Amino acid sequence: MNFVPETGTITMFTTTWCGYCSRLKTQLDKNGIGYTEVNIEEVEGTPELVMSLNGGNQTVPTVLFPDGSAATNPSLAQVQAKLAPAA
Repeated sequence: MNFVPETGTITMFTTTWCGYCSRLKTQLDKNGIGYTEVNIEEVEGTPELVMSLNGGNQTVPTVLFPDGSAATNPSLAQVQAKLAPAA
């Protein structure tokens, strides 16, 4: 599966019990940033994908950006900066 998001949005790998995931989702919603949530406990192959992005750790939230780069537990400011159009 291809999880790379469309321009201006992110893919966020989460779990249902992750407080950091809930916080980031709330901040994204409040700021109108679109995202696709992928629960790594429900979608086959995603725990391994997250591990490959995080040095073997299943750390969430892991965010995938349209350029194919990823960030682990990013702040709202980091997400906004990464999604900002190039000047």
